[in-house]
Amino acid sequence: MSRVDELFAAAKGAREKAYAPYSRFQVGAALIAGDGSLHTGCNVENAAFPEGVCAEAGAISAMVLAGQQSISEVLVVADAALCTPCGGCRQKLNEFAGKDMTVHVADLNGVRRSFTMDELLPAGFELEEKD
Repeated sequence: MSRVDELFAAAKGAREKAYAPYSRFQVGAALIAGDGSLHTGCNVENAAFPEGVCAEAGAISAMVLAGQQSISEVLVVADAALCTPCGGCRQKLNEFAGKDMTVHVADLNGVRRSFTMDELLPAGFELEEKD
């Protein structure tokens, strides 16, 4: 199984656990940290919209909790033709990734398109000392 296949399976499994009673739009995310470990997240909605949590943010939180602070690859899956990370999640991913980090976007059948971080967020905020 390739790393992308592993990311897809993990993200799809996370998506199935999403809490989306309001929109019914479930999203799953999986990322590979700099040490090669895999972390997942799902969206969690809240009646006090927009206080929910995106799948990407959940995966990032799991990664940081595990002691990692860099992302080498991400996959986001939803039941949609092209569900790219929202603007806030693009910036959150950018915090832990280089400009050439790959973000795969998938529907329930597999990857539909891949982007670099720079393609998704060409002028994101960064720490001055970041590469």
